[in-house]
Amino acid sequence: MGMEQMTMPQLGESVTEGTISKWLVSVGDQVNKYDPIAEVMTDKVNAEVPSSFTGIIKELVAEEGDTLEVGQVICKVEVAGGTAEEAPAAEASAEETSEPSASNADQSNKRRYSPAVLRLAQDNGIDLEQVSGSGAGGRITRKDLQQLIDSGTAPQAGAKKQAAAPTNQPQAAEMKIEAKPETQTQQKAQPAASSAQAAPEDIEIPVNGVRKAIAANMLKSKHEAPHAWMMVEVDATNLVEYRGSIKDDFKKKEGFNITFFAFFVKAVAQALKEFPQMNSMWAGDKIIQKKEINISIAVATDDALFVPVIKQADEKTIKGIAREITELAGKVRNGKLGSDDMKGGTFTVNNTGSFGSVQSMGIINHPQAAILQVESIVKRPVVMNNGMIAVRDMVNLCLSLDHRVLDGLVCGRFLARVKEILEHISKENTSVY
Repeated sequence: MGMEQMTMPQLGESVTEGTISKWLVSVGDQVNKYDPIAEVMTDKVNAEVPSSFTGIIKELVAEEGDTLEVGQVICKVEVAGGTAEEAPAAEASAEETSEPSASNADQSNKRRYSPAVLRLAQDNGIDLEQVSGSGAGGRITRKDLQQLIDSGTAPQAGAKKQAAAPTNQPQAAEMKIEAKPETQTQQKAQPAASSAQAAPEDIEIPVNGVRKAIAANMLKSKHEAPHAWMMVEVDATNLVEYRGSIKDDFKKKEGFNITFFAFFVKAVAQALKEFPQMNSMWAGDKIIQKKEINISIAVATDDALFVPVIKQADEKTIKGIAREITELAGKVRNGKLGSDDMKGGTFTVNNTGSFGSVQSMGIINHPQAAILQVESIVKRPVVMNNGMIAVRDMVNLCLSLDHRVLDGLVCGRFLARVKEILEHISKENTSVY
Protein backbone atom coordinates (compact mmCIF):
# COMPACT_ATOMS: atom_id res chain seq x y z
CA MET A 1 0.00 0.00 0.00
CA GLY A 2 1.12 3.59 -0.61
CA MET A 3 -0.14 7.03 0.26
CA GLU A 4 -0.97 9.54 -2.49
CA GLN A 5 -1.90 13.19 -2.14
CA MET A 6 -4.57 14.95 -4.18
CA THR A 7 -4.04 18.66 -4.75
CA MET A 8 -6.26 21.61 -5.65
CA PRO A 9 -6.58 21.41 -9.46
CA GLN A 10 -6.34 24.40 -11.81
CA LEU A 11 -9.85 24.61 -13.23
CA GLY A 12 -9.26 27.67 -15.40
CA GLU A 13 -6.51 29.52 -17.23
CA SER A 14 -6.16 32.32 -14.65
CA VAL A 15 -7.38 30.42 -11.58
CA THR A 16 -4.94 30.58 -8.64
CA GLU A 17 -7.07 29.16 -5.82
CA GLY A 18 -10.27 27.25 -5.13
CA THR A 19 -12.76 26.84 -2.30
CA ILE A 20 -13.97 23.41 -1.15
CA SER A 21 -17.72 24.01 -1.17
CA LYS A 22 -18.70 20.39 -0.40
CA TRP A 23 -16.95 17.08 0.20
CA LEU A 24 -18.63 14.18 -1.63
CA VAL A 25 -16.58 11.53 0.26
CA SER A 26 -15.63 10.80 3.87
CA VAL A 27 -12.56 9.26 5.53
CA GLY A 28 -12.61 5.50 4.94
CA ASP A 29 -14.57 5.66 1.68
CA GLN A 30 -13.38 3.53 -1.24
CA VAL A 31 -13.06 5.62 -4.43
CA ASN A 32 -12.25 4.74 -8.01
CA LYS A 33 -10.15 6.90 -10.31
CA TYR A 34 -12.30 9.68 -11.85
CA ASP A 35 -15.01 9.37 -9.17
CA PRO A 36 -16.12 12.85 -8.03
CA ILE A 37 -14.76 13.53 -4.55
CA ALA A 38 -15.50 17.24 -3.95
CA GLU A 39 -17.30 20.28 -5.28
CA VAL A 40 -14.86 23.15 -5.75
CA MET A 41 -15.70 26.80 -6.40
CA THR A 42 -13.12 28.63 -8.49
CA ASP A 43 -13.46 31.90 -10.33
CA LYS A 44 -17.25 31.90 -10.51
CA VAL A 45 -17.80 28.28 -11.52
CA ASN A 46 -18.71 25.28 -9.36
CA ALA A 47 -17.02 22.11 -10.62
CA GLU A 48 -16.81 18.53 -9.38
CA VAL A 49 -13.20 17.39 -8.84
CA PRO A 50 -12.52 13.77 -9.84
CA SER A 51 -10.22 11.46 -7.90
CA SER A 52 -6.77 10.99 -9.42
CA PHE A 53 -6.39 7.54 -7.83
CA THR A 54 -8.23 4.35 -6.92
CA GLY A 55 -8.00 3.71 -3.19
CA ILE A 56 -9.30 4.58 0.28
CA ILE A 57 -9.71 8.15 1.55
CA LYS A 58 -7.38 8.39 4.58
CA GLU A 59 -7.54 12.12 5.39
CA LEU A 60 -9.47 15.20 4.27
CA VAL A 61 -6.77 17.85 4.70
CA ALA A 62 -9.08 20.74 3.79
CA GLU A 63 -12.45 21.46 5.36
CA GLU A 64 -15.59 22.65 3.62
CA GLY A 65 -15.30 26.41 3.20
CA ASP A 66 -11.47 26.37 3.08
CA THR A 67 -9.79 28.26 0.23
CA LEU A 68 -6.53 26.73 -1.01
CA GLU A 69 -4.04 27.72 -3.68
CA VAL A 70 -3.74 25.59 -6.81
CA GLY A 71 -1.34 22.72 -6.03
CA GLN A 72 -2.03 22.59 -2.28
CA VAL A 73 -3.01 19.21 -0.80
CA ILE A 74 -6.75 18.73 -0.28
CA CYS A 75 -6.85 15.05 0.72
CA LYS A 76 -4.78 11.86 1.05
CA VAL A 77 -5.64 8.53 -0.57
CA GLU A 78 -4.22 5.09 0.28
CA VAL A 79 -3.62 3.17 -2.93
CA ALA A 80 -2.57 -0.44 -3.58
CA GLY A 81 0.79 -1.37 -5.22
CA GLY A 82 3.22 0.95 -6.98
CA THR A 83 6.88 0.02 -6.39
CA ALA A 84 8.36 3.29 -7.60
CA GLU A 85 5.99 5.31 -5.45
CA GLU A 86 6.27 3.24 -2.27
CA ALA A 87 9.39 4.98 -0.93
CA PRO A 88 7.99 8.50 -0.99
CA ALA A 89 4.68 7.15 0.30
CA ALA A 90 6.42 5.44 3.20
CA GLU A 91 8.30 8.66 3.88
CA ALA A 92 5.04 10.56 3.99
CA SER A 93 3.53 7.96 6.32
CA ALA A 94 6.52 8.26 8.64
CA GLU A 95 6.13 12.03 8.69
CA GLU A 96 2.45 11.68 9.55
CA THR A 97 3.23 9.25 12.37
CA SER A 98 5.86 11.53 13.86
CA GLU A 99 3.93 14.79 13.50
CA PRO A 100 2.09 14.72 16.84
CA SER A 101 5.34 14.41 18.81
CA ALA A 102 7.51 16.68 16.60
CA SER A 103 7.10 20.23 17.84
CA ASN A 104 8.62 21.82 14.72
CA ALA A 105 6.14 20.12 12.42
CA ASP A 106 3.29 21.00 14.80
CA GLN A 107 4.27 24.67 14.78
CA SER A 108 4.44 24.90 10.98
CA ASN A 109 1.08 23.20 10.46
CA LYS A 110 -0.48 25.00 13.40
CA ARG A 111 -0.05 28.35 11.67
CA ARG A 112 -1.62 27.20 8.38
CA TYR A 113 -4.92 28.92 9.12
CA SER A 114 -7.88 28.50 6.76
CA PRO A 115 -10.00 31.56 5.88
CA ALA A 116 -12.86 30.15 7.98
CA VAL A 117 -10.58 29.85 11.05
CA LEU A 118 -9.15 33.34 10.57
CA ARG A 119 -12.62 34.82 10.18
CA LEU A 120 -13.98 33.06 13.29
CA ALA A 121 -10.92 34.09 15.32
CA GLN A 122 -11.16 37.73 14.25
CA ASP A 123 -14.90 37.91 14.86
CA ASN A 124 -14.47 36.57 18.40
CA GLY A 125 -11.11 38.18 19.29
CA ILE A 126 -9.36 34.83 19.75
CA ASP A 127 -5.55 34.60 19.96
CA LEU A 128 -4.74 31.64 17.68
CA GLU A 129 -1.23 31.33 19.14
CA GLN A 130 -2.79 30.05 22.38
CA VAL A 131 -5.12 27.52 20.72
CA SER A 132 -4.23 23.83 20.39
CA GLY A 133 -5.34 22.30 17.09
CA SER A 134 -6.78 18.81 16.56
CA GLY A 135 -6.12 18.75 12.81
CA ALA A 136 -3.21 17.16 10.96
CA GLY A 137 0.10 18.38 12.41
CA GLY A 138 -1.66 20.46 15.05
CA ARG A 139 -3.65 22.50 12.51
CA ILE A 140 -6.47 24.49 14.10
CA THR A 141 -9.94 23.68 12.74
CA ARG A 142 -13.21 25.55 12.94
CA LYS A 143 -14.51 22.87 15.32
CA ASP A 144 -11.62 23.62 17.73
CA LEU A 145 -12.56 27.31 17.83
CA GLN A 146 -16.30 26.64 18.06
CA GLN A 147 -15.76 24.36 21.07
CA LEU A 148 -13.72 27.08 22.83
CA ILE A 149 -16.36 29.72 22.03
CA ASP A 150 -19.21 27.48 23.25
CA SER A 151 -17.36 26.68 26.49
CA GLY A 152 -16.36 30.32 27.09
CA THR A 153 -12.66 29.44 27.41
CA ALA A 154 -11.39 30.99 24.20
CA PRO A 155 -8.07 32.86 24.80
CA GLN A 156 -8.58 36.54 23.98
CA ALA A 157 -6.03 38.30 21.76
CA GLY A 158 -6.11 41.55 23.75
CA ALA A 159 -5.23 39.92 27.07
CA LYS A 160 -2.10 38.33 25.71
CA LYS A 161 -0.94 41.52 24.01
CA GLN A 162 -1.15 43.43 27.29
CA ALA A 163 0.71 40.76 29.20
CA ALA A 164 3.50 40.11 26.74
CA ALA A 165 3.44 42.71 24.00
CA PRO A 166 7.24 42.87 23.33
CA THR A 167 7.75 39.11 22.94
CA ASN A 168 4.49 38.51 21.09
CA GLN A 169 5.02 40.99 18.26
CA PRO A 170 7.55 38.92 16.26
CA GLN A 171 5.29 35.87 16.57
CA ALA A 172 2.29 37.82 15.31
CA ALA A 173 4.29 39.05 12.32
CA GLU A 174 5.41 35.51 11.60
CA MET A 175 1.82 34.29 11.78
CA LYS A 176 0.68 36.85 9.22
CA ILE A 177 3.45 35.89 6.80
CA GLU A 178 2.53 32.21 7.10
CA ALA A 179 -1.17 32.82 6.51
CA LYS A 180 -0.89 35.42 3.75
CA PRO A 181 -0.14 33.17 0.71
CA GLU A 182 -3.24 31.06 1.36
CA THR A 183 -5.80 33.77 1.91
CA GLN A 184 -4.38 37.16 1.03
CA THR A 185 -7.52 38.38 -0.69
CA GLN A 186 -9.84 37.22 2.05
CA GLN A 187 -7.75 38.84 4.80
CA LYS A 188 -7.88 42.19 3.03
CA ALA A 189 -11.66 41.93 2.99
CA GLN A 190 -11.95 41.19 6.72
CA PRO A 191 -12.08 44.71 8.21
CA ALA A 192 -14.99 45.72 5.99
CA ALA A 193 -16.78 42.45 6.64
CA SER A 194 -16.52 42.66 10.43
CA SER A 195 -17.26 46.38 10.82
CA ALA A 196 -20.99 46.08 10.05
CA GLN A 197 -23.21 45.03 12.96
CA ALA A 198 -26.63 43.41 12.49
CA ALA A 199 -29.64 44.78 14.36
CA PRO A 200 -32.28 42.32 15.69
CA GLU A 201 -34.61 42.79 12.69
CA ASP A 202 -31.85 42.60 10.06
CA ILE A 203 -31.38 39.54 7.88
CA GLU A 204 -27.93 37.94 7.84
CA ILE A 205 -27.02 36.24 4.56
CA PRO A 206 -23.98 33.91 4.70
CA VAL A 207 -21.31 34.68 2.10
CA ASN A 208 -20.34 31.46 0.39
CA GLY A 209 -19.99 29.74 -2.96
CA VAL A 210 -20.29 31.97 -6.01
CA ARG A 211 -20.68 35.22 -4.04
CA LYS A 212 -17.39 34.56 -2.22
CA ALA A 213 -15.59 33.93 -5.53
CA ILE A 214 -17.07 37.10 -7.04
CA ALA A 215 -15.97 39.14 -4.01
CA ALA A 216 -12.42 37.77 -4.16
CA ASN A 217 -12.07 38.38 -7.91
CA MET A 218 -13.53 41.89 -7.81
CA LEU A 219 -11.33 42.86 -4.85
CA LYS A 220 -8.25 41.51 -6.60
CA SER A 221 -9.08 43.47 -9.76
CA LYS A 222 -9.65 46.76 -7.91
CA HIS A 223 -6.51 46.33 -5.77
CA GLU A 224 -4.20 45.35 -8.63
CA ALA A 225 -5.48 47.17 -11.74
CA PRO A 226 -5.47 51.00 -11.88
CA HIS A 227 -8.89 51.55 -13.45
CA ALA A 228 -9.52 54.38 -15.92
CA TRP A 229 -12.84 55.06 -17.66
CA MET A 230 -14.20 56.59 -20.86
CA MET A 231 -17.52 56.70 -22.74
CA VAL A 232 -18.79 57.32 -26.26
CA GLU A 233 -22.32 57.96 -27.55
CA VAL A 234 -23.48 55.85 -30.48
CA ASP A 235 -26.39 56.61 -32.78
CA ALA A 236 -28.03 53.17 -33.02
CA THR A 237 -31.06 54.29 -35.07
CA ASN A 238 -30.04 52.28 -38.16
CA LEU A 239 -29.30 49.23 -36.01
CA VAL A 240 -32.72 49.46 -34.32
CA GLU A 241 -34.48 49.72 -37.69
CA TYR A 242 -32.51 46.83 -39.23
CA ARG A 243 -32.97 44.50 -36.28
CA GLY A 244 -36.68 45.38 -36.11
CA SER A 245 -37.12 44.47 -39.78
CA ILE A 246 -35.58 40.97 -39.44
CA LYS A 247 -36.30 39.83 -35.86
CA ASP A 248 -39.66 38.09 -36.47
CA ASP A 249 -38.53 36.15 -39.55
CA PHE A 250 -35.26 35.28 -37.83
CA LYS A 251 -37.08 33.87 -34.78
CA LYS A 252 -39.36 31.73 -36.99
CA LYS A 253 -36.45 30.45 -39.06
CA GLU A 254 -33.80 29.89 -36.37
CA GLY A 255 -35.85 29.27 -33.21
CA PHE A 256 -34.04 31.87 -31.06
CA ASN A 257 -33.97 35.67 -30.85
CA ILE A 258 -31.60 37.98 -32.69
CA THR A 259 -30.74 40.42 -29.90
CA PHE A 260 -29.13 43.85 -30.01
CA PHE A 261 -26.36 42.43 -27.82
CA ALA A 262 -25.23 40.05 -30.58
CA PHE A 263 -24.60 43.05 -32.88
CA PHE A 264 -22.57 44.79 -30.16
CA VAL A 265 -20.45 41.69 -29.44
CA LYS A 266 -19.74 41.26 -33.16
CA ALA A 267 -18.74 44.94 -33.51
CA VAL A 268 -16.39 44.64 -30.50
CA ALA A 269 -14.81 41.44 -31.87
CA GLN A 270 -14.22 43.13 -35.23
CA ALA A 271 -12.64 46.19 -33.57
CA LEU A 272 -10.44 43.98 -31.36
CA LYS A 273 -9.01 42.39 -34.49
CA GLU A 274 -8.06 45.88 -35.73
CA PHE A 275 -6.77 47.02 -32.31
CA PRO A 276 -5.08 43.89 -30.86
CA GLN A 277 -3.54 45.91 -27.98
CA MET A 278 -7.03 45.91 -26.41
CA ASN A 279 -6.93 42.10 -26.34
CA SER A 280 -4.08 42.01 -23.79
CA MET A 281 -3.30 41.05 -20.20
CA TRP A 282 -0.85 42.32 -17.57
CA ALA A 283 1.71 39.69 -16.52
CA GLY A 284 4.01 41.58 -14.13
CA ASP A 285 7.19 41.99 -16.17
CA LYS A 286 5.43 41.81 -19.55
CA ILE A 287 2.15 42.40 -21.37
CA ILE A 288 0.64 39.38 -23.11
CA GLN A 289 -1.25 40.22 -26.30
CA LYS A 290 -3.65 37.33 -26.92
CA LYS A 291 -4.07 35.99 -30.43
CA GLU A 292 -7.53 34.50 -29.94
CA ILE A 293 -10.43 36.91 -29.51
CA ASN A 294 -12.59 35.27 -26.85
CA ILE A 295 -15.38 37.52 -25.58
CA SER A 296 -16.52 37.04 -22.00
CA ILE A 297 -20.17 37.99 -21.48
CA ALA A 298 -21.70 38.70 -18.09
CA VAL A 299 -24.84 36.67 -17.28
CA ALA A 300 -26.61 37.34 -13.98
CA THR A 301 -28.92 35.18 -11.88
CA ASP A 302 -30.89 36.43 -8.87
CA ASP A 303 -27.91 36.12 -6.53
CA ALA A 304 -24.77 35.66 -8.64
CA LEU A 305 -22.88 36.75 -11.74
CA PHE A 306 -21.26 34.36 -14.22
CA VAL A 307 -18.94 35.19 -17.11
CA PRO A 308 -19.07 32.51 -19.84
CA VAL A 309 -16.95 32.93 -22.99
CA ILE A 310 -17.74 33.14 -26.72
CA LYS A 311 -14.62 31.62 -28.29
CA GLN A 312 -13.14 33.04 -31.53
CA ALA A 313 -15.92 35.66 -31.68
CA ASP A 314 -14.25 37.43 -34.61
CA GLU A 315 -14.73 34.33 -36.76
CA LYS A 316 -18.43 33.96 -35.96
CA THR A 317 -21.41 35.55 -37.71
CA ILE A 318 -23.94 37.68 -35.83
CA LYS A 319 -26.28 34.68 -35.98
CA GLY A 320 -23.60 32.40 -34.51
CA ILE A 321 -22.91 34.84 -31.68
CA ALA A 322 -26.67 35.20 -30.99
CA ARG A 323 -26.95 31.40 -30.76
CA GLU A 324 -24.04 31.16 -28.31
CA ILE A 325 -25.40 33.98 -26.14
CA THR A 326 -28.74 32.11 -25.93
CA GLU A 327 -27.08 28.77 -25.15
CA LEU A 328 -24.65 30.14 -22.53
CA ALA A 329 -27.38 32.14 -20.78
CA GLY A 330 -29.52 28.99 -20.70
CA LYS A 331 -26.67 26.99 -19.15
CA VAL A 332 -26.18 29.63 -16.44
CA ARG A 333 -29.85 29.71 -15.49
CA ASN A 334 -30.15 25.90 -15.51
CA GLY A 335 -26.98 25.39 -13.46
CA LYS A 336 -25.31 23.53 -16.36
CA LEU A 337 -22.38 25.92 -16.93
CA GLY A 338 -19.06 24.06 -16.84
CA SER A 339 -15.48 25.19 -16.24
CA ASP A 340 -14.69 24.91 -19.98
CA ASP A 341 -17.42 27.47 -20.71
CA MET A 342 -15.57 29.97 -18.48
CA LYS A 343 -12.01 29.51 -19.77
CA GLY A 344 -9.92 31.67 -22.05
CA GLY A 345 -11.76 35.01 -22.03
CA THR A 346 -9.65 37.92 -23.32
CA PHE A 347 -12.11 40.87 -23.24
CA THR A 348 -15.49 41.31 -21.50
CA VAL A 349 -18.68 42.85 -22.87
CA ASN A 350 -21.43 43.46 -20.30
CA ASN A 351 -25.07 44.06 -21.26
CA THR A 352 -25.93 46.54 -18.50
CA GLY A 353 -28.62 48.06 -20.71
CA SER A 354 -30.78 44.98 -20.10
CA PHE A 355 -31.87 46.44 -16.76
CA GLY A 356 -32.17 50.05 -17.84
CA SER A 357 -28.72 51.45 -17.05
CA VAL A 358 -27.57 54.36 -19.23
CA GLN A 359 -24.10 54.91 -17.73
CA SER A 360 -21.92 52.68 -15.54
CA MET A 361 -18.32 51.81 -14.68
CA GLY A 362 -17.56 48.09 -14.77
CA ILE A 363 -14.82 46.40 -12.74
CA ILE A 364 -12.34 44.73 -15.09
CA ASN A 365 -12.60 40.93 -15.25
CA HIS A 366 -9.12 39.98 -13.94
CA PRO A 367 -6.63 39.35 -15.61
CA GLN A 368 -8.11 41.02 -18.71
CA ALA A 369 -7.25 44.64 -19.52
CA ALA A 370 -10.70 46.09 -20.26
CA ILE A 371 -14.46 45.68 -19.95
CA LEU A 372 -17.12 47.36 -22.11
CA GLN A 373 -20.55 48.17 -20.69
CA VAL A 374 -23.31 48.32 -23.35
CA GLU A 375 -26.02 50.56 -21.93
CA SER A 376 -29.74 50.99 -22.76
CA ILE A 377 -30.78 52.18 -26.20
CA VAL A 378 -32.80 55.32 -25.47
CA LYS A 379 -34.70 57.72 -27.77
CA ARG A 380 -33.26 61.22 -27.38
CA PRO A 381 -33.38 64.53 -29.27
CA VAL A 382 -30.08 64.92 -31.15
CA VAL A 383 -28.65 67.83 -33.16
CA MET A 384 -27.86 66.43 -36.61
CA ASN A 385 -25.06 67.55 -38.97
CA ASN A 386 -27.47 69.82 -40.84
CA GLY A 387 -28.32 71.66 -37.60
CA MET A 388 -31.79 70.13 -37.34
CA ILE A 389 -32.99 68.33 -34.20
CA ALA A 390 -34.22 64.76 -34.63
CA VAL A 391 -35.30 61.94 -32.32
CA ARG A 392 -32.65 59.22 -32.54
CA ASP A 393 -31.98 55.89 -30.81
CA MET A 394 -28.84 56.56 -28.77
CA VAL A 395 -26.69 54.19 -26.70
CA ASN A 396 -23.69 54.82 -24.44
CA LEU A 397 -20.67 52.50 -24.53
CA CYS A 398 -18.65 52.73 -21.29
CA LEU A 399 -15.12 51.31 -21.19
CA SER A 400 -13.12 50.53 -18.03
CA LEU A 401 -9.43 49.93 -18.75
CA ASP A 402 -6.32 48.77 -16.92
CA HIS A 403 -3.99 51.77 -17.23
CA ARG A 404 -0.92 49.55 -16.77
CA VAL A 405 -1.71 47.92 -20.12
CA LEU A 406 -3.73 50.49 -22.07
CA ASP A 407 -3.63 54.24 -22.62
CA GLY A 408 -6.37 56.66 -23.58
CA LEU A 409 -5.22 57.01 -27.20
CA VAL A 410 -5.65 53.37 -28.22
CA CYS A 411 -8.84 53.03 -26.16
CA GLY A 412 -10.31 56.17 -27.77
CA ARG A 413 -9.52 54.87 -31.24
CA PHE A 414 -10.95 51.45 -30.37
CA LEU A 415 -14.22 52.97 -29.12
CA ALA A 416 -14.42 55.25 -32.16
CA ARG A 417 -14.10 52.16 -34.40
CA VAL A 418 -16.83 50.27 -32.50
CA LYS A 419 -19.04 53.36 -32.85
CA GLU A 420 -18.34 53.54 -36.59
CA ILE A 421 -19.17 49.86 -37.15
CA LEU A 422 -22.46 50.14 -35.24
CA GLU A 423 -23.55 53.38 -36.91
CA HIS A 424 -23.04 51.88 -40.38
CA ILE A 425 -25.19 48.80 -39.75
CA SER A 426 -28.01 48.66 -42.30
CA LYS A 427 -29.92 46.28 -44.55
CA GLU A 428 -27.55 47.10 -47.43
CA ASN A 429 -24.27 46.82 -45.44
CA THR A 430 -24.95 44.08 -42.89
CA SER A 431 -25.85 40.39 -42.91
CA VAL A 432 -26.49 38.35 -39.79
CA TYR A 433 -25.50 35.16 -41.65
